[in-house]
Amino acid sequence: MKKIILLLLMATFVFAAPKFLMPDEAFIPSAKIDEDMNIQAKIDIAKDIYLYEKEIGIKILNDNGVTIKEIKSPKSVLHHDEMVFLKSPTFEITLQKDSSVSGVKNVELELSYQGCSEQGLCYEPLSKKFTYEVDTSKLSLASSKEVPKLDIAANAAEPSQVENTKESTDVSESDAIANTIGSGNITLILITFLGFGLLLAMTPCVFPMIPIISGLIVSQGNGITTRKAFALSLVYVLAMAVAYTIAGVLAGLFGANLQAALQTPWVIYSFSFIFVALAFSMFGFYELKLPDALVNKVSSSGNRSGYVGVAIMGFLSALIVGPCVAAPLAGALVYIGQTGDAVLGGMALFSMSIGMGIPLIVVGVSAGKFMPKPGAWMTMVTAIFGVMMLGVAIWMLERVVSYGVTNALYAMLGLGFAIYLGVFEKESHVFKKSVAVIVFIYSLAIFMGVLAGSSSLIKPLGFLVPSTTMQGGVVQDTDTHKSFTKVTSIAELDKLLAENKGKKVLLDFYADWCTACKELEHVTFANVDVKNKMDEFVLIQADVTLNGENEKALSSKYGVFGPPALIFFDENSEVLSSKTIIGFIEPAEFLKHLNQL
Repeated sequence: MKKIILLLLMATFVFAAPKFLMPDEAFIPSAKIDEDMNIQAKIDIAKDIYLYEKEIGIKILNDNGVTIKEIKSPKSVLHHDEMVFLKSPTFEITLQKDSSVSGVKNVELELSYQGCSEQGLCYEPLSKKFTYEVDTSKLSLASSKEVPKLDIAANAAEPSQVENTKESTDVSESDAIANTIGSGNITLILITFLGFGLLLAMTPCVFPMIPIISGLIVSQGNGITTRKAFALSLVYVLAMAVAYTIAGVLAGLFGANLQAALQTPWVIYSFSFIFVALAFSMFGFYELKLPDALVNKVSSSGNRSGYVGVAIMGFLSALIVGPCVAAPLAGALVYIGQTGDAVLGGMALFSMSIGMGIPLIVVGVSAGKFMPKPGAWMTMVTAIFGVMMLGVAIWMLERVVSYGVTNALYAMLGLGFAIYLGVFEKESHVFKKSVAVIVFIYSLAIFMGVLAGSSSLIKPLGFLVPSTTMQGGVVQDTDTHKSFTKVTSIAELDKLLAENKGKKVLLDFYADWCTACKELEHVTFANVDVKNKMDEFVLIQADVTLNGENEKALSSKYGVFGPPALIFFDENSEVLSSKTIIGFIEPAEFLKHLNQL
């Protein structure tokens, strides 16, 4: 019963988030001028909304000799360690003039402000402009000795920080999650991120860990008990959780893209080689184990043989096999980077990792619990896990080599496995033979696709579909959709944004070592309906593969902790922060997202 209640609470938070007010509902600014040429500026705030005192800015924009002499402000209160206005404030503004000024002058006053909701959402800086005809004969002369009693204007946001209020206050998923962490409810945070982890466990990023942990359990032999299988699986998951927590906290604190650092070619080649070595051990070429002296030493310390190796593999699997940056991880990193609260952010990441690991524990225990008596089946299962290990090794290589190379390796692996299953044997079992035939045909199709230049594993024979049509007796290429223009620095991006002022822009953060980026490219961006809709945008791709200073600066400017990330700009080249997408998104969902822009 307790578990059911816990799941209901988690589901309530994740899927029934509170509705936040639009900016023009949360804040209603107004200003009027009286007969004495004094201005009363007021900001009406909605229920559960408050304004930061230091973010209130009142200033005159045009320079015509009329300036602000004095600003009278209501008293602010301490709230969440900040001085704020919990009630709608009114500001009394007294004007003055230079000695050379006379007659009626047009005065443009700007009122800027920023506030938050008690529900956990902080609005971006906003501003409102008012224009008045001021009779300067009613103003006192300015004196250099006079200073405003309350210099609020000094605390005003810079013009570059003030954004137009037309944008919706719906925040992006990662920003909403960052706000969740910032709410300070530790129990709710940990439960929520545990739920996020369970959801992430269903994504392709975690799938490669399944053959690894299964292979580790099976390699222990037929004498393994359920208890030991559970213990080994738990050690694997805890090591994975520690790795995610350390990497996430360091990335947030130091601004370093550890994901990118761990995807450098030499690291990828090294760990791909490790999985090949693991696969060969599964095929019986040799036995991989710690030196007997080290095993005896570890055992004498109260540890059981195998735990150290499993922990190391769990740690490395988290860093290398599952580096995808999904919204929960990005949200935690955003919060850590903005506040430096590594403890709370690290706890959230650890809880998320445990959620990701729960299904892996189930897989590990199942591999130990439901193994029948030793027999020919063990050789087959071991071989299957060996093939899966080789598949993981090839999957890792996708980040540093071309699709042609990896697809050829996939084809060779599939053909070899089909032959091992007995595709050409007459006496083979009908089920085994059927599987072998399917694997052989599909692998052969992939190999043919490689020879024809196809890069798709989903449609390896797609090259057979004609890409041209006849119009008026002339061959026309049907693929006339826009393509991405690559940039690697802020200067290159700013230049393109300036050239395309007045157009909607889609910026895609991409890296060759990012598997989810390639999945986005070959699944979502390849969808016909998505292509048609994307033609309405200027397409720019920020290639951060090299992870150099220019790439780091570009990522930092837009708050991107790792690809893939999709950022949208409006016709004024302003970022639509609430529309940012972190991680992979399915074609149908992405198309719906585009239609809302």
